[in-house]
Amino acid sequence: MNPNKEENKSENNKTSKKKESVSEVKINSVFSNPINVKTPIHARTTSNRLYGGYSNQNFSKLNINYQEILKLINEAFANKDELGQLFYSIHNVLSTRMQINCSALGLVNKHSKCVNVKLIDKVGSTYSSKIMLTDEENPVAKCINTRKMQRTQDISFLSASYLNTSPMLIFPLVALDECLGVYALGDSRADMYTDLYQFIGNSIGLFAQTINLLEMVEKNSDTDTLTGLANHKHLQEELSKQIHLAEQSNSQLSICIFDVSNISQINRELGHAKGDEIIKTVAHKIKQNIRSTDFAGRYGGDEIAVLMPNTPLDEARYMAEYLSYILSCVIVDAVGPIKVCAGIAAYPIASKNQEKLLVLAEQAMYISKGKSYETGNCIVVTSEDYNFWDDKALKCFAEVLTKKHAEIGVDFEEELISKFHNEKIISNKHLLDVVTSLASTIDAKDPYTKGHSTFVSRYSEALARAIRLPEAEVERIKLGALLHDIGKIGIPENVLKKPSMLTDEEWEIMKQHPAIGAEKVLAPNESLRDLIPMVKFHHEHYDGTGYPFGLKGEEIPLSARIVSIADAYHALVSDRPYRKGLGVEKACEILKLGAGVQWDKELVRQFIVIAPSLSTEV
Repeated sequence: MNPNKEENKSENNKTSKKKESVSEVKINSVFSNPINVKTPIHARTTSNRLYGGYSNQNFSKLNINYQEILKLINEAFANKDELGQLFYSIHNVLSTRMQINCSALGLVNKHSKCVNVKLIDKVGSTYSSKIMLTDEENPVAKCINTRKMQRTQDISFLSASYLNTSPMLIFPLVALDECLGVYALGDSRADMYTDLYQFIGNSIGLFAQTINLLEMVEKNSDTDTLTGLANHKHLQEELSKQIHLAEQSNSQLSICIFDVSNISQINRELGHAKGDEIIKTVAHKIKQNIRSTDFAGRYGGDEIAVLMPNTPLDEARYMAEYLSYILSCVIVDAVGPIKVCAGIAAYPIASKNQEKLLVLAEQAMYISKGKSYETGNCIVVTSEDYNFWDDKALKCFAEVLTKKHAEIGVDFEEELISKFHNEKIISNKHLLDVVTSLASTIDAKDPYTKGHSTFVSRYSEALARAIRLPEAEVERIKLGALLHDIGKIGIPENVLKKPSMLTDEEWEIMKQHPAIGAEKVLAPNESLRDLIPMVKFHHEHYDGTGYPFGLKGEEIPLSARIVSIADAYHALVSDRPYRKGLGVEKACEILKLGAGVQWDKELVRQFIVIAPSLSTEV
């Protein structure tokens, strides 16, 4: 149940003569004023302000001030020194002045032979995808391979499940006879302004080429100027070489990433010169004490990586503990002993993929950081020491992928679903643990609904038992309720976390989460397909006014009707940023008002009987 939307719908049912603006509506007024029960409490009657931009395009030519647009774009090129910043600035200009639906920027990753695409839609939501250059039918790959502009009416090639179909032009970013990527615009009037968009695309290509040339100059050396170790580029090249050798010799390769504790606090309180002194000292001590076969390089700002060929995890852990001890014996003026944390991943145990190995080593390092902070000593953590679905491990995994997303083109949600589909379930308890962690991770995307899925599962189980369903069906409903909101994994965070009422356009995006959950998360997993009805239909209303299919009455599966009541009840008794949670009695009154309209009347009657016995702590 979306309380933001419920507020809007309830306000529209008021009989007051004074018409209020949407921004003035407060959800607690729903509970202090009488409700007309003859009108469906979930009927949406607000005017469609923004969604028309997607479905009812006005194809007349805009009154465009080219001089103003070119002035603003010129300012963006003059003031930005980073491609991502430039892309956002140009999108804002075209979105406000040209009313484009979306724009996208994709850069070629020569190593992976793919294009990492970042898209922004008209409400500011972002979406990322990876497109392989070998997919010759994909318009992005075709644009790069032919170096010719592509037109398309179907944007499904971007796999952005919440975007509606929009005509799109895709321009190659060509500079110095090299295609660096693509620039794309979704605009129903695109053909009228092709020359302007082509000019912008060409300019972005030249800008990107200039940035690349500057980076090449900076990276010409293999040595990091501060530490004297291999720089990031050289480290990556050596890692690639060592993985190849380990594969040929059928041996293990361990990667350990060290991170200096409290470096941000040291920089802030004692200055960056003191921070640089510590990083140089750490690098010197590590270089001095590693084995002759090991290789050290600067991985990040205060992170140093050590490659250990022919080294299993236990031996790598011993080396990491030894190095951390050596560093703890170094006393720095005004700081004290140097403290580090360390994470290790090994080829091929953790992964055979270079990028994944580094992600897992960083994840272990972040977990080490938390453990080391608690104990005051360096706790070396390997990728085999923790359960991937542990709350702390998931949080660290998300942090690493968020930081590395632009580099490897994979986001947290995408990797999480991939891991979920590949998880080998060994028991019902294992399945429940994994599903619980997955649901908790989705709940964590919204700070106002912490624990929501767990409570909805508990309430659904209680109602299923109250109506004496068979035990197997009760367990199925319990599991399905836990995953009822799993489709929110595909909803942009700026929509999901918006504290105020959603616009019509944002609400259309939000309404897609049942289908996303059913089709993207559950359908590929054969053992979970019988949970699809609960995920897909829990927002259907008994009178047929719900979504996504407008089912009514007993057309809605019983399990989905049960979850719908549990979902609504928890939303009512939970605190929200705009109101305190309601008491049991008040929440039950609202359920009664919606009985036969939004919810199954008999199931509401049964739920009200057991509601006082349910825990309402949230």
